[in-house]
Amino acid sequence: MQGSKRAYMVWLAMGIIALCSCSRKLISTHYYTENQVTITQIENAYRALYAIRPFSVEFTDRSFSNISIEIMTDSIKYIYAFGIQEPRLRDTLQKYGAPVAGIMDMIGKMKSIKCIWINRLDYYANNQKNTLVYMSFRNVAIHLPFTTEKYYILTFYSQPQYYDADGQLLQGQRLRRVRRINGETFRRINDKVCYTISGKFR
Repeated sequence: MQGSKRAYMVWLAMGIIALCSCSRKLISTHYYTENQVTITQIENAYRALYAIRPFSVEFTDRSFSNISIEIMTDSIKYIYAFGIQEPRLRDTLQKYGAPVAGIMDMIGKMKSIKCIWINRLDYYANNQKNTLVYMSFRNVAIHLPFTTEKYYILTFYSQPQYYDADGQLLQGQRLRRVRRINGETFRRINDKVCYTISGKFR
């Protein structure tokens, strides 16, 4: 009887783990599919705006009313905190020669889909420098028992990537090793978009 109870508990734990994994994958894929048009607009805008003045944006509250913005110059990174309606935000962007209207429009789109963070990362593949764009969002669609809050991070590449049979992102066509970014393993949504589930959003 005791053995049966133990076997049942093991089966239940395995079922919960499988449910969490499946649910998280479905949430990430569903979020991307549901918001694909806006996500693509944000990605394209961010790449173009970043080329003018490097920056990143993070929403710092659950109401999506306040942001932290990092603005990079040739030698220094400046970090500011603003309410998105504050005139100081526009004034600061203008001070650094950043495209004010474009960034404000992008921030509005991020708020509309509850994207909490966007940034860019340089990486090397086949001895060539490439860039990817990060976006992350908080899981608000489902709360499973025995789990802590997780973040879903989407990465966007400018060219198709390579994946193994389980959909894990690989180093390249010849280097069949799983690629880790900031210690995380990413999985395929499509040829150029991957996701991971993390306890941190950046």
